[in-house]
Amino acid sequence: MAKKRFKNFLGFVLVFGPAFFFIVLVLFMNRSCEHKFETLDDYGRIDNFSFTDVNGKQRNSSEFDGDIVLITTIQGSCPDDCSISLWYINQMIYQHIWKNRTKKRKRIRILSFITNHNGKPLQQLKTLSETLKNKVENFDPSIWILASGDPKSVYNHQSNGQSLIQDGEGFNELMLLMDKKHHLRMVLSGNREGHIRRMKQTMALLQKQYDKALVKPGKK
Repeated sequence: MAKKRFKNFLGFVLVFGPAFFFIVLVLFMNRSCEHKFETLDDYGRIDNFSFTDVNGKQRNSSEFDGDIVLITTIQGSCPDDCSISLWYINQMIYQHIWKNRTKKRKRIRILSFITNHNGKPLQQLKTLSETLKNKVENFDPSIWILASGDPKSVYNHQSNGQSLIQDGEGFNELMLLMDKKHHLRMVLSGNREGHIRRMKQTMALLQKQYDKALVKPGKK
């Protein structure tokens, strides 16, 4: 009798064992993913800053409350690849933002300071605005904002005793990711395809953190 029960059990394991093991594995992985949900580092709040837009209007960082903002520079005399790779940022990041522009809860914008090769601000934005209209499909100046202003007011950010600007230079190619409360969450090179791809993934992860917070009990 015992042998018969053992054979029946053995048959059950052989037939249903792989499926049962798969279910257990999936449940374990889901619990592990929940437990190990990746979060981004917080490098502190970016100081308030101001800028002038393409229409000559004075604006400041307070308008980005509740927005995720990608901050870059663009070299006026060489917009395509002298500071950032315009094509890759357009294709990988801007077009994705534009396609999701109606989702207000997920609003993301790009702010690009226009500079010369030394990182100093340029005043004439209209010519570059026309350039972007020709190079960037669906270019929307309310999503991708061109700014005249001192980028060092943003890039001269201190975290753990370190500054993004070394000896007053070396910041032109950097992309900064600013969260909805104006905290710096990621810094990557803007002229490398792999880094731009990683920035897109980082922006999605940051939005996922906000989405996750919304579904917690007591959140609306």
